[in-house]
Amino acid sequence: MKSVQLAEKLAMVSSHWDPHVIADYNDNDVMVVKIQGEYPFHKHDSTDDFFLVLSGEMVMEYQDAAPQTVRAGELVVVPRGVVHRPRAETEVTVMLIEPKGEPNSGDSDREASMKPRI
Repeated sequence: MKSVQLAEKLAMVSSHWDPHVIADYNDNDVMVVKIQGEYPFHKHDSTDDFFLVLSGEMVMEYQDAAPQTVRAGELVVVPRGVVHRPRAETEVTVMLIEPKGEPNSGDSDREASMKPRI
């Protein structure tokens, strides 16, 4: 039962699209990630996808809906089965919450990240 210093944890992340586990919440991983550029379109068949933007601004693009801008202090939950991709022109920091073992790549051809614990 100790607090997690987000700025300290984010300072330990130097790459993009590489989520790092910072805490456990029930059967979920709480992670931080830095993103820039665009991730491939993908979906998660068995879980929703949670994004809380900590700094910067990202766009969540959907295959069958208009894109959604998500700014620092805002969150978006992508429902299971919805094809989506996050993208960002400049570096954005994000908190993710996913069930343990869920690949961040969903059903895309991109290899899932290792999700190291920091």
